[in-house]
Amino acid sequence: MSESMQGLKRTHHCTELSAANVGEEVVVTGWVQRRRNLGQLLFITLRDITGLLQLSFSENTEKSLFEKAETLRSEYVIAVKGIVVSRGVDANKSMKTGDIEIDVKELRILSEAETTPFEIVENSDVREELRLKYRYLDLRRPDMQKNLILRSKVAQSARRFLETEGFLEVETPILIKSSPEGARDYIVPSRVHPGSFYGLPQSPQIFKQLLMVSGYDKYFQIAKCFRDEDLRADRQPEFTQIDIEMSFVDVEDVIGVNERLIQKVFKEAMNMDIELPIDRLTYQEAMDRFGSDKPDVRFEVELKDLSDLVDGCGFAVFENALKDGGMVRGINAKGMGDLGRKQIDSLVAYGKDFGAKGVAWHQIKTDGEEKSSFAKFLSEETLAKIKERMGADKDDLILVVADKPSVVYSALGALRLEVAKRLELVSKDEFKFVWVTDFPLLEFDEEANRYVAMHHPFTMPKDEDIPLMETDPGKVRAKAYDLCLNGCELGGGSIRIYQKEVQERMFELLGFTEEGAYSQFGYLLNAFKYGVPPHGGLAFGLDRMIMLMCKADSIRDVIAFPKVKDASCLMTEAPSPVEDKQLQELALSIKKLEE
Repeated sequence: MSESMQGLKRTHHCTELSAANVGEEVVVTGWVQRRRNLGQLLFITLRDITGLLQLSFSENTEKSLFEKAETLRSEYVIAVKGIVVSRGVDANKSMKTGDIEIDVKELRILSEAETTPFEIVENSDVREELRLKYRYLDLRRPDMQKNLILRSKVAQSARRFLETEGFLEVETPILIKSSPEGARDYIVPSRVHPGSFYGLPQSPQIFKQLLMVSGYDKYFQIAKCFRDEDLRADRQPEFTQIDIEMSFVDVEDVIGVNERLIQKVFKEAMNMDIELPIDRLTYQEAMDRFGSDKPDVRFEVELKDLSDLVDGCGFAVFENALKDGGMVRGINAKGMGDLGRKQIDSLVAYGKDFGAKGVAWHQIKTDGEEKSSFAKFLSEETLAKIKERMGADKDDLILVVADKPSVVYSALGALRLEVAKRLELVSKDEFKFVWVTDFPLLEFDEEANRYVAMHHPFTMPKDEDIPLMETDPGKVRAKAYDLCLNGCELGGGSIRIYQKEVQERMFELLGFTEEGAYSQFGYLLNAFKYGVPPHGGLAFGLDRMIMLMCKADSIRDVIAFPKVKDASCLMTEAPSPVEDKQLQELALSIKKLEE
């Protein structure tokens, strides 16, 4: 039978007690981690949000109290009053409170517990589906609690920093006009306006720009955002951004304040010193060297251009790629020269998974023997030049892809990461930041046969590239920038278009009619008629940032109540059907899809 805490008040959390408290009477509360009954001695390990503490019952304990303690089971919630005593030679060095224990004088069982479906321990190997079904139990585990405590610290640190920098925290609406350009919106039906729908925001983008039009100068928000898309380890249908916008700024201003923000947050939350300024790469340099616009720069395996060396070499695979406007590039997997054929074939197959028709290879074993999938098609002189450019020596493996640029970058970018993984070149304990700047303003969507915005339609072109918008739009660079950490995009942003004529030219490039642009973004375009400051900003993915800080494998481990890959919640069983009455109120009917 559950008891009340009436008359008892917690004096300390478990790990707030130390040898300095010996002799004091204290009240502690929490969950029973485990019970050890040694006959005349009984020990309870108590757990709360701060950690573990040992409670002791001995031959000196009142018989009724001892017998009550014997009824305790794992996850019972209890309150105890007792005296802090030293454990002396029995101290447990692996516990923060291992040199003390509580000699219990009073015990109250506040809540009993059934046997849990898994043990509440750190680094549990229980399958994720079971953990998420009983998430309220999973969140009791110390490693999960550490993750969410760190998340809270980061959010508080960011708030404090931005407030001292003069930013105002302003909330923007969740129910907004649906804007299907880009990722798919979640839509919400309106009861008051039958047949009409709200969209849930994929970001506060337009509203934060409107706040700049409204003269708020510096805005921030820790914002909930929504995207109806297929999930991956670092994606969720609802996610959180540290969202920032500033007026009367250019690229350097936005990068500067965000570098200082990152430096402050990592110092306060992790006691880690981030050296400023953070290194920068242009988009083109990142693609050419790393095959990715979010490069992992913790290791030195880089792409090398071989196009000029193999032009006219006689090998059809290389020559045909160049004739079709493609390229030939390679990486040198140093230390993989003695791989067996099966392992090489597995790397070739891995490259094919990322679009490559094939991956050519040349192997130099530690004894100097060479094997190759393409050397017989080349002259000795050409092969020697390739090895020289690749910096190839004994125990090296050259991997080459010839195709259109997007495929070469994708396949070799993925292969360099796979090589680093197999050679164990990177550590989760290493944090390496890099800015990627000068993104293309547009990318060509072959399926739609038109240009689309690489970031969004309000991104400012670089001043010197504006004249190219009509004549050579593919070469226009944007005032856009991403901050990457260990091969993940941590945050991204841009300077926004604030001149009416440039915005109109942008919409024309994207295939919008004036009517179409006003239909989707009229409230922003109308606001721009009344005086717009130059402005720009950035948004950090908070979930992804915490995932990297915690060295977790998935953002599900740093979100209190996440969804799984089909966007459902295993604990609440959302989404779920609703009653017909609710559908009638919304003027909706459900059409059954044929399987």
